[in-house]
Amino acid sequence: MKEWSVLLLSLTAAAFVLFAGAGTASAADGGKILIAYFSRADENYQVGYVEKGNTQVLAEAVAEATGGELFRIETERPYPKEYRETTEVAKREQNEGARPKLKSTPPDIGFYDVIFLGYPNWWGDMPMAVYTFLESYGSGAFAGKRIIPFCTAAGSGLSGTVGTIGKLCPGATVNNAFTMLGAEAQEFSDGTRAKVREWLVGTGLVK
Repeated sequence: MKEWSVLLLSLTAAAFVLFAGAGTASAADGGKILIAYFSRADENYQVGYVEKGNTQVLAEAVAEATGGELFRIETERPYPKEYRETTEVAKREQNEGARPKLKSTPPDIGFYDVIFLGYPNWWGDMPMAVYTFLESYGSGAFAGKRIIPFCTAAGSGLSGTVGTIGKLCPGATVNNAFTMLGAEAQEFSDGTRAKVREWLVGTGLVK
C-alpha cells in the first residue's frame, strides 16, 4: 500500500508539471509576474449561471502555469446577477466614461516585471473597472514593463483593447495577447488546456 501511495503522488506531480512546464517564470528568467484580471460570475452568455467567471478560469490557469500572483479587479458595487441587466449597466458606464471604484487597492506595480491583464470583452472594449485599475497608477508606472493581455469574448475577440492598453500604459511592451470564447474557457476541456499552454509557451515564460 505504501508503494502505491508513493506512485500515486508521483503521478499527480507529473501531471502538474505537464501543464505548468518543466520550469516557470522567476526573477532570473521572466521577472516577477502579476496576473491582474476582471471577471464576473453569475449569469454569463452561453454558459448560464456560473460560480467563476470565464476570465477567472483563465487567470487561475495562468497563475498555475507561471507561478505568478493573482489580483482580482473587483468593483465596490457588484454588477447585477442577470446577464442582460449587466450589459445595460456596462453600456451606460462605457457611454459615461465611468471609472467604478475598486473593492481592493491595486498592488504596488513597481514590484512586477510582467503583468498578465485579463478581462471580458464588453461592448468591444475592456470593462471600465479595468480602466480604473490601470489609471490608478501614476503616469509612466508601466514604463519598461511587459503587459500580456488575455480576453474572453462571445466572438468579438480582443477588438481594439490591445491598442488601448498601449495608450494607457506608455513605455510598456504589450504583446502576446490571447483571446478565447467565454464558453470554451468555462468548459476548460483538454483542447482548451492545450491552447492555453501553447499561448503561454509562446510568451517565453513557460517551457
